[in-house]
Amino acid sequence: MKLYGKEMTRQEVMKHVGDVSQIADARECILTSGKADGVRAIDVKTGSGFHFTVLPTRGMDISWADYKGEAISFISKAGVTHPAYFEKDGLSFLRSFFCGLLTTCGLTYFGAPCTDEGEKLGLHGRISNIPAQNVCVQKCWDGNDYIMRISGRVVESSMFGENLMLTRVIETKMGSSELKIKDTIENMGFNEQPFMLLYHCNFGYPLVDENTVLQEPEGTVVHARDEEGVVEKCFEFQKPTHDYNEQVFYHNIPGDIVRAVLYNKERKLGAYVEFSKKQFSHFGEWKMMGEGDYVVGLEPSNAIPEGRDVVRRRGELEYIQPGEKKVFEFSIGIVDDRD
Repeated sequence: MKLYGKEMTRQEVMKHVGDVSQIADARECILTSGKADGVRAIDVKTGSGFHFTVLPTRGMDISWADYKGEAISFISKAGVTHPAYFEKDGLSFLRSFFCGLLTTCGLTYFGAPCTDEGEKLGLHGRISNIPAQNVCVQKCWDGNDYIMRISGRVVESSMFGENLMLTRVIETKMGSSELKIKDTIENMGFNEQPFMLLYHCNFGYPLVDENTVLQEPEGTVVHARDEEGVVEKCFEFQKPTHDYNEQVFYHNIPGDIVRAVLYNKERKLGAYVEFSKKQFSHFGEWKMMGEGDYVVGLEPSNAIPEGRDVVRRRGELEYIQPGEKKVFEFSIGIVDDRD
């Protein structure tokens, strides 16, 4: 294990501390202010300078994240909000959309509000506004690695409707500047269900500013969703701009295991999302350079975020069968070296 610039064994670490929490920990707490009152949180620090907060009350998603004191994630003006304030219709999802390092969208729909086969659907689904159950925080040595593992189950269900269970495991270790997420989604019902899943990974200032570039492998093909979207400019960013219209770009990145990196050339700091194209058929970039809404989202998914009706018409709507399990894994991490 590399810690504070040198390789250290478990024994060497423990000679220097009384309790491991001095260096690395996952601490459980409850938020008590405003609309966040009652939200359970798990604060994780790895000892590398990487720190992030998991919210079991918000579908096991991740809000704040920083590296050596510099913010990595974007937090919207809605702030962290208890699910009691969730509004599902139209664009009302935005009133409790804290963004954060990770907001999960799905499980039966995400994307633009629409009416699909007579059912009115709002923005981005329900799963992020459902509290988790069976939450477990494990901290243990595995050889010379100190592992911190957080798990929980989130059930999206309805009388006469779907019964889908997401089991999430978030794992990191002492000295690491990366977290790994493994989600297993199971259809516990007796009918097939529409299945849509998108991971909204949101990065903000000071990581994102006019010195930031999006770096992807050579051969990446990009398409713009919006008329004002200029493909050649999707890899660069600008200062906060009044009345900026959000833009979405669809990226087809070559390779099986791919990594997209937001890198700030001036700060020599970056963050990446890494995933397998065998699990994720789509990858999107959400570019929002507005004043107070200054964020870049990197979004692996199994469909385009244009509403379930559009995905159905394109013949791309996936289903999850009774008893079926689907597994999705990806990583979010920090780079502080140009190479």
